Amino acid sequence: MANEYAPQPLVALTEDEQMFRDNIRQFAEEAVRPRAKEMDEKGMFDHSLIEQFFQLGLMGIEVPEQYGGGGGTFFEAILAVEELSRVDASAGVVVDVQNTLVNNALLRWGTDEQKKKYLPKMATEWVGAYALSEAGSGSDAFALTTRAEDKGDHWLLNGQKLWITNGKEANLFIMIASVDLAAGYKGITAFIVEKDFPGFTVGKKEDKLGIRASSTCELILEDCKVPKENLLGEKGKGYKIAIETLNEGRIGIGAQMLGVAQGAWECAVKYAQERKQFGQPISNFQAIQFQLAQMATEITAVRMMVYNAARMKDAKMNFVKEAAMTKLFASQVAERVASQAVEIYGGYGFTKDYPVEKYFRDSKIGKIYEGTSNMQLATIAKLVIGGK
Repeated sequence: MANEYAPQPLVALTEDEQMFRDNIRQFAEEAVRPRAKEMDEKGMFDHSLIEQFFQLGLMGIEVPEQYGGGGGTFFEAILAVEELSRVDASAGVVVDVQNTLVNNALLRWGTDEQKKKYLPKMATEWVGAYALSEAGSGSDAFALTTRAEDKGDHWLLNGQKLWITNGKEANLFIMIASVDLAAGYKGITAFIVEKDFPGFTVGKKEDKLGIRASSTCELILEDCKVPKENLLGEKGKGYKIAIETLNEGRIGIGAQMLGVAQGAWECAVKYAQERKQFGQPISNFQAIQFQLAQMATEITAVRMMVYNAARMKDAKMNFVKEAAMTKLFASQVAERVASQAVEIYGGYGFTKDYPVEKYFRDSKIGKIYEGTSNMQLATIAKLVIGGK
């Protein structure tokens, strides 16, 4: 698809960032787009694409060069998620979870020994997953019941996790459990769990509405033996890791939804210029022009919010409010734009022969995972007006 429809970002990119973005866009067009429809239909991610992600350095963008990573910025990771999601949201979320959740957690809270052991693998061969959610622990994240018992020379984990992105492909899991359920959030602790640890099993893969190629799986821990040195951060401080990592992840979801909206909009513009009714392209009609203009305006606003939040994170500024606002608004815009794109296509948009129905399905998850829209509103309200 021609790129002339893409609005230029109003948050200035450096020459290196522009080149990085253009390279990711070219890769997405040439390697991801041809596979997107089949992966969606089969509900399975093409493993050869993940291998290419590693070869291109997309799975360790912020990992320092001394560990085999790209030594890049959070902003660059966001650009990668946006450009991949413009073509396929499933591809975007694989890279998103790897960089904004798993690698970030290891970089921020890992010991020197943990970084030396795991970061080179995360940058070159291992996929990561972030395991927080449970059947009774969604928005109320700290109602989790997965237990961790101190057995002296190791930890023993028991419980079940649900809706874990990258679950099928992952080699490493950031696992959130409680060392003392009676202590509430003060018992929550984070662990690094490898796929091959005894007592750890990946359960069923969910059959989803959207981002179907991305694996969302159940995890089962039955006397899972975890080495003592695989505790991440401090005992009883896992709530801090969970909260702060998800704050960063929400900017990543904002970038994913930005890419979805951009991709749907480009399809709508192209179709409107090709589809003729009453003897002329429907893009000549003011009603269609106004719809496309409104969509483009909202996409540009989202892009500015996503880029600004990412810049704030790189500048070590407090970005919690901006991250919540970004995820909230980006998910709203992605759903509106994708829905409008379906309508511009008319009856064709409602069929699987055209790409906009997939963008519409993929957009819905943005309001749900890594904190629902209501949870984002609660965070924003607390930070702008105070109260509980």
